[in-house]
Amino acid sequence: MSDSYSLLILPGDGIGPEVMAEVVKVIDWFGANRGMSFDISEGLVGGASYDAHGTPLTDETMVKAQVVDAVLLGAVGGPKYDLLDFSVKPERGLLRLRKEMDLYANLRPAQCFDALADFSSLKREVVAGLDILIVRELTSGVYFGEPRGIHSDDNNPDNEGGRVGINTQRYTSGEIRRVARSAFELARRRNNKVCSMEKANVMESGILWREEVQWVHDNEYPDVDLTHMYADNGAMQLVRNPRQFDVIVTDNLFGDLLSDAAAMLTGSLGMLPSASLGAPMANGRPKAMYEPVHGSAPDIAGQGKANPIACILSFAMALRYSFDQGQAASDLERAVEKVLADGVRTADLMGPEGGTPVSTAEMGDRIVAALSQA
Repeated sequence: MSDSYSLLILPGDGIGPEVMAEVVKVIDWFGANRGMSFDISEGLVGGASYDAHGTPLTDETMVKAQVVDAVLLGAVGGPKYDLLDFSVKPERGLLRLRKEMDLYANLRPAQCFDALADFSSLKREVVAGLDILIVRELTSGVYFGEPRGIHSDDNNPDNEGGRVGINTQRYTSGEIRRVARSAFELARRRNNKVCSMEKANVMESGILWREEVQWVHDNEYPDVDLTHMYADNGAMQLVRNPRQFDVIVTDNLFGDLLSDAAAMLTGSLGMLPSASLGAPMANGRPKAMYEPVHGSAPDIAGQGKANPIACILSFAMALRYSFDQGQAASDLERAVEKVLADGVRTADLMGPEGGTPVSTAEMGDRIVAALSQA
């Protein structure tokens, strides 16, 4: 009897449909060769949904996302939507998915494949073999806190321009503890080290963050090595000696910044997957959405130039975290590594030595072929 999994695929905008088509090839391979059965449905999100329905995410698609085992998302956004009202911008569809599915733990791996170490902006000896995981709290903090907005400040004669912008950094103990547990659980599967980052020296929310992460460690995960670091020092350490870290856990804002900095250590945004996980559903699987870190890249959309590896590796994360298929995930990651080691490159991975880049579809085909040879 085959293992059965339900997937909602949301290709999105720009290069999203192109890279997702390659993921579907990989899904089909696992269905045909590994006894897995996938119940796949598709939907629209972002600008594609706005163009069709006048909203970046329909209620119908939101309902589907709540009941499937995992959501796979391509990319959202593009300059054609820049002038839309904030409430219907493509990115609001993505934020609604994260918020209503309560996907509070965002997993951003930064792994440097040996074949691409020279693409990093840092020296090969600093990044070769890099394998770290940043766990970012995703549903609270300054991006969601109230009060927020832009208001008139007419009663303040010293304020040239007469306006004030407000955002509120707010965290509860429970919000911090649950993402800390995610980080400790992941560390147990890796090298058993967690570094928590905040700004406890200048922010009360940072003091609370440090205290609550320490509480979870002391009471529930004393076997895991825990350190604390100010987030600005963390940014410096990431570019000085990134291999000192295993799992980094941090809040929404700092996680956004630090994970992008870590991304460039690897050499290409086109290589980086992500997972956003929530609480377990009735079947024991977590609410989950998987997406590449890269954007919609509208400048190359439809040209077959996009690198599908980040989206394919996002599916590898789905295999590992949603379907408990760790071996299959490792096999897929090794297939990607083999293709890169063989010198296969999309345009974003071309070095100064030149050569002919492969298309999006060709890269997908080569990865499927490598799976078959494993």
